[in-house]
Amino acid sequence: MVRGNATQIKVHHQGKDEDFIIFVDSKEAVQNWKKDRSIPLAQVVSGFKILTSHKQGNQGILDTASKAALEDEFGTHRDDDVITKILETGTIVESESGGRDGSKNDSKGGLVSH
Repeated sequence: MVRGNATQIKVHHQGKDEDFIIFVDSKEAVQNWKKDRSIPLAQVVSGFKILTSHKQGNQGILDTASKAALEDEFGTHRDDDVITKILETGTIVESESGGRDGSKNDSKGGLVSH
């Protein structure tokens, strides 16, 4: 598990009714896959999970996309086919995620007089 600040790379596809997102290993992996389709998808995507943000763009709360939503947008609900279409038509988004942004020991423990 990554601690601290980590970069998340995802591919965002804006559909007619929903926004679909998949997480990828790197921007370079996606670009290499677009040039050479013999590269396995397993070396490009971080997981074979297609997410939706319910029209919130590439941010917001992500839920697993339903088979009906995938069928409506892509004409299939097969993960490999949908991921391929998202990689072909989507935009790559890089974002920083802060792992430790919360307050730290507000009471200061023994440093505060009681």
